[in-house]
Amino acid sequence: MPIKIDNALPALDILRSENVFMMDDKRANHQDIRPLEVLILNLMPTKEATETQLLRLLSNTPLQINIDLLYMSSHTSKNTKAEHLETFYKTFDNIKSRYYDGLIITGAPVETLAFEEVDYWQELCQVFQWSKKHVFSTLHLCWGAQAGLYYNYGIDKVLMSQKLSGIYNQDVLDRLNPLMRGFDDCFNSPHSRYTEVVTESVKKLSQLDILAAGDEVGLSILATKDLREVYSFGHLEYDRDTLKKEYLRDLKSHKKIQLPKHYFPNDDPNQVPKLCWNLPATTFFSNWINYAVYQETPYRLEELNNDYTYYACL
Repeated sequence: MPIKIDNALPALDILRSENVFMMDDKRANHQDIRPLEVLILNLMPTKEATETQLLRLLSNTPLQINIDLLYMSSHTSKNTKAEHLETFYKTFDNIKSRYYDGLIITGAPVETLAFEEVDYWQELCQVFQWSKKHVFSTLHLCWGAQAGLYYNYGIDKVLMSQKLSGIYNQDVLDRLNPLMRGFDDCFNSPHSRYTEVVTESVKKLSQLDILAAGDEVGLSILATKDLREVYSFGHLEYDRDTLKKEYLRDLKSHKKIQLPKHYFPNDDPNQVPKLCWNLPATTFFSNWINYAVYQETPYRLEELNNDYTYYACL
């Protein structure tokens, strides 16, 4: 939770410059508290596993968060039972008149297809457009990040020579950004994808800041200056054995796949992988909830439909 201090205290400016989670007493006295409303658009085939991963990370905050799960009705899921979707998920028609503090758009194993060839692309575009006036901050993950950049800025993904799979080191490039608060100079994160967004295409856009990148993975985390759009190309939400399951799945499908890098001890798939990204995962998702959502979102979410003033990172 944020600390509350007198807005005339000299320490306030220092703490602000260090991105300490705080607010001055004037703002605190006018702040109404209510549960946060977060929508998760789950595009992953293993929906139940992804639900658990994301909910685990979102629970690492004392804030009360109401969660809605969304799926694309224009796509027929092969790996999740229809009963599960009908019971726990909503369609876009169910939520299009609602407003949310936060939206998470997951990755999807479709990155080798052109965006327009994905069977739910048009429905996803509806969500992107709707979110501009119905969501305060959107967190895009992996393919969801590539799709968001393509829709919002026309940045296309580039096919790599082989799948990027493993645990990779990334450097924090913008330590002053609130999303990077609590991070060390470098951190580990799982990546699992066939495509990438090249750095040069992002640097042309002044509204996007590069927060983290790595020698092997390239771009890792991006955000707009107001934190209303956040893009993460890795999979900080992954469990210890998620990459192993993907590797075995690809082997079973007779794909030409290499062993995930920096993952199995001694590159032995019979050994248990070491979990070395839980702390950055917890820190990143907590920072997103605390800084990109909680401190800035309006009490009346309907105000998002108007010219609401955003104060993040100002």
